[in-house]
Amino acid sequence: MSAPQPTAPFSEVESRPWADIEAMQLRRLRTQLDYLAANSVFYQRKFAAAGVEPAAIRTAGDLQRIPFTTKRELRDSLQAAPLLGLHQAAPQADIVQVQASSGTTGSPAYVGLTRADRESWAEMTARGLYASGIRPGDTVLHGFSMSKGFVGGVPIYQGIERIGAVDIPIGADGGVDRLLIAARDARPRCIVGTPNFLLYLAQVAPDLIGMTASDIGVQRLVVGGEPGGGIPAIREGLQSHWGAMCCEVMGGTDLACVYWAEAEDQRGMYFVAPDFILAELVDPHTSQPVAWREGATGELVYSALGRQASPVLRFRSGDHVTVTAMGGPGGRTTPAIRCFGRTDDMLIVRGINLFPSAVQDVVSAMKPQVAGIVRVLADFEGHTTQGNLKLLVERAPGARPQDDAATAALVEARVRNALAVKAEVRMVRHGFFDAPGAQKVALTLRRAPDFDK
Repeated sequence: MSAPQPTAPFSEVESRPWADIEAMQLRRLRTQLDYLAANSVFYQRKFAAAGVEPAAIRTAGDLQRIPFTTKRELRDSLQAAPLLGLHQAAPQADIVQVQASSGTTGSPAYVGLTRADRESWAEMTARGLYASGIRPGDTVLHGFSMSKGFVGGVPIYQGIERIGAVDIPIGADGGVDRLLIAARDARPRCIVGTPNFLLYLAQVAPDLIGMTASDIGVQRLVVGGEPGGGIPAIREGLQSHWGAMCCEVMGGTDLACVYWAEAEDQRGMYFVAPDFILAELVDPHTSQPVAWREGATGELVYSALGRQASPVLRFRSGDHVTVTAMGGPGGRTTPAIRCFGRTDDMLIVRGINLFPSAVQDVVSAMKPQVAGIVRVLADFEGHTTQGNLKLLVERAPGARPQDDAATAALVEARVRNALAVKAEVRMVRHGFFDAPGAQKVALTLRRAPDFDK
């Protein structure tokens, strides 16, 4: 029997010839630049300071003349003109929805949506969720947080609705018990949520609902919002516990909820929004452009196309990625990526660039010798240290404290061999760290926790 044919993308734009997509993006970019020049105080000032005339930007090469927009600039913009900042480019009367970032570094960053923006977000999200396996008529259990304006809440719901699937909006904030009871009762085909939280749900399911996660009958897990979906050990754990395929999605508050999404080939996350966002790849050290080709690495830079309320131009996302494919199943022509770290998270340990997600990958793969849960203790100023890498690692269930020294030495050796840094490991009891929930899992701690808790 022949293998089933890949499903065509949600939108035909995802399978247009790449050259046609680039030409379309350039046309839409010119329109967006005219809009910014007329409506955005933030970009009017930015263009003037750089001596850039938007009308002179005619080619993709010309785009390099426009300075990057950074998160720091957007934070300053929001503080200068609350709620939506100097980069608000639509009248307040046209704003119909406001979303917020997680606010892990202070006050949340707010973004506004006009009615047209909201439609665009729903379309992009629908494309991503469809690529990851959600289909019309599916029942989807919502495991992302539904509160605080997070983009994994209402916008994910709006994307599921656009597909024609049924969302059960319990949310991570509804509690583990309620989510698992809903899973038992509704038997959803799909679950969406953060990877660490969905893995935790599966681990506690036998105790809370008297059945294993794999008995529920879920076929597709759609994960995002934090590192984990692309980490082999965590992905394997999710798929084995649930008996379901795991697909990763990625977006960002400043652009949209979802614009990268993994398809059934599981080669990486495909770009599903080329008509709404222009994505560049740049060298994070030199800021020079990097060509889209399989195997290339770089930082993602985004320009909104057709955005009205909170548009950004050449926004440095801080996401460091590897291009894993150029085109894929169902006739897709867009790039696919894996994200391996963020600039904000990167540490420099004795001259070695290190992402906490890489540490998590190493430690997660050591189960059952350890619980697979680790935190990086970065108790120093800034992102650079000449000291050893400090790690807190949870013991495996039932492990004895008297075995800590041997286990710590094993972890230190694995980290040194895999990441070329010397680590100091402190073992902590199983269950020491809070169980995953509505908040994203923070892999880096800036101060030592209370070890007596």
